[in-house]
Amino acid sequence: MNKLLYFISAVLFSSSILAQKEGFWDKERATTKEITLSAGKRALIKTEDLPVGTTEFVYRITILDESQKLTSSLVSVLKAIPDPTGISQGAAGAIHLTSAISGDDKCTFALFQEPNAANLFLKEGKTDRACWEQKEKVSKDAKLISSSSLCLTNLPNLWFGFESQNWVMNQKIVLEVVPWVDYKASRGWDKTTKNEILNLAKKLPVVSKLTKKEAFYAAFIENSSKKYTYREFSQLLAIEKNNAIEKLTEESLKETGEVKAYYDIIREKSNVAFQKGNYEEAISILSTEMFAKNRATYIDYRLLGDYYLYSRQFTKAEEMYTKGIKLNPSEIHFQLNLAHVYLFTDRISEAKAIHKKYAHESLSNSKTWIAQTKSDFTTFEKHGLPTDDFKKILRVIE
Repeated sequence: MNKLLYFISAVLFSSSILAQKEGFWDKERATTKEITLSAGKRALIKTEDLPVGTTEFVYRITILDESQKLTSSLVSVLKAIPDPTGISQGAAGAIHLTSAISGDDKCTFALFQEPNAANLFLKEGKTDRACWEQKEKVSKDAKLISSSSLCLTNLPNLWFGFESQNWVMNQKIVLEVVPWVDYKASRGWDKTTKNEILNLAKKLPVVSKLTKKEAFYAAFIENSSKKYTYREFSQLLAIEKNNAIEKLTEESLKETGEVKAYYDIIREKSNVAFQKGNYEEAISILSTEMFAKNRATYIDYRLLGDYYLYSRQFTKAEEMYTKGIKLNPSEIHFQLNLAHVYLFTDRISEAKAIHKKYAHESLSNSKTWIAQTKSDFTTFEKHGLPTDDFKKILRVIE
């Protein structure tokens, strides 16, 4: 017998733990209100706002004689019932939802989600726009209203409309409402709010360069909903939201394996500035967006080195090329660029040594060393860099 009791206790305990992981009875935002209703009259009670994530709620209505009081609150009763399933499936604990006492007085009532519909009931007794109605005269009632009901389609509002069925005496009505809040739903990400994020993702510049758009959208929505509640995201300042979107975009692209497309947009932006002769702007874009944010690859060291070279910041250019060689020793374009730095800093012999070593090689862009050197010299001349020693190098490689 003891083993059986132990087994039952273990099952109940594990069920309770699982249920609590999925949601909770929100006693902090429960409604407990008491009114006195005159014979034959109607009254409205607006509940406390149902919190975001409410997927069910339990109400209990008790009509008491003037001298009666409730023996226990609905919140205390629900402590014994870990999740709404226990109520909807008729568990033993559910019978305690109805008050142990009630008076002889009776009423009918209806639930409304719209203030206009509730006020119409108050004035004319109409219930055609109610989301739930108790037409039978009752002295007590308790029910679980689930997410399938219309009563949960317009959170956070809910009104109970009561009509006394007494002929002479006043009646005291106690209304209790306790919402069940689903943890996942409480984050506010439903179909509508997820579509907002989807539309935002579709407008990102990087999308046009992606081959896995659907995977990116899915990752972006998932990462957004994990990091923020909908309320948190919607209340970000513009500068905060832009920063959040940038981080979510990069994270999502890393997951889908297409983050290079995002980085290429930054590189192209810096290159546009460079082509216009705005060297410092080009340098700033790469420095802040690629290097400061630890995104830089060997490609960025070569680009930033070029920007420094053309802006005659030769020491910084040499530093970039040297670091690039360490990152990718097989990329001999760095060697050519380093030779250019030596040429412009009066280290002709060092420049010649590099040209002699690689003169018969081809670069990763399919150009030969010699063709690329001549092309670079032409570009340098257009940008006003010193050309005095170009002939000395050409004699070495030709």
